[in-house]
Amino acid sequence: MSEQTEKDKEIGTTGHAWDGIEELNNPLPRWWLWCFYLTIIWGIGYTIAYPAWPLVNSATAGMLGYSTRGEVATEIAAVEEANGAINATLVAAELTEVSADAELMQYATSAGGAVFRTWCAQCHGSGGAGVQASGYPNLLDDDWLWGGTIEDIHLTITHGIRNEEDLDSRYSQMPAFGEILEEGEILAVVQYVKSLSGTPEDATLAAAGAEIYLDNCSACHGEEGLGDISQGAPNLADAIWLYGGDTERLIETVTYSRFGVMPPWQGRLSEAELRAVALYVHSRGGGQ
Repeated sequence: MSEQTEKDKEIGTTGHAWDGIEELNNPLPRWWLWCFYLTIIWGIGYTIAYPAWPLVNSATAGMLGYSTRGEVATEIAAVEEANGAINATLVAAELTEVSADAELMQYATSAGGAVFRTWCAQCHGSGGAGVQASGYPNLLDDDWLWGGTIEDIHLTITHGIRNEEDLDSRYSQMPAFGEILEEGEILAVVQYVKSLSGTPEDATLAAAGAEIYLDNCSACHGEEGLGDISQGAPNLADAIWLYGGDTERLIETVTYSRFGVMPPWQGRLSEAELRAVALYVHSRGGGQ
């Protein structure tokens, strides 16, 4: 004990003590200190060579000019160059004839799937099934507001729906019948619409709503409620509902109308990407 005490006296203390226990002033090992100093030197060198210090709108560029974004851009450019020939073939081909070329079709659906998952899945879901009763269409069924042929799908993707960015956008607008019809008339026409694809809650109201429907709705949706793809008017007789088919949702739709907007992808995507994603969507099973 006395020998240890003498060593402690030689080392000295930091002056801190807790409950009678003093903290010895043992120096750090030299190897540890040198490693620590080297990491400081390395850190300073790194911040000089590479982007590091945040500024108001960017960060210091670094003397080497390295950029992860630049690296990704270089890789993308290399892939685009490698796919240049097949993309040119895809752009030049008739959309209806691509499926006859197995290699080109395989490439188009693979590339289109990647485009879809990047740009389209946010609204239509990762598998293309849409979001029920939210206004984002299911792309897997055979119910198409603007047509489900490969040409129609390509046109819709290219120019979008009801947007103000593209003059060739598909455009239609349903009136808000809350400003035209009385509340009782709206309830009656909703019951009639429900009768087109099922059983209404009130058959008497449905019968009264038939005349109201013919006077106000048949011009777009057709006398039998089968819709009109030339103006994006939904089929009301197939029990497929973009915004929900229960009475409450239908009353809301008739009263206030709906106005879904899809952006144009022309300018955001290349023509090869537009064609690829159109072919991918068409191949999912719902294309006409």
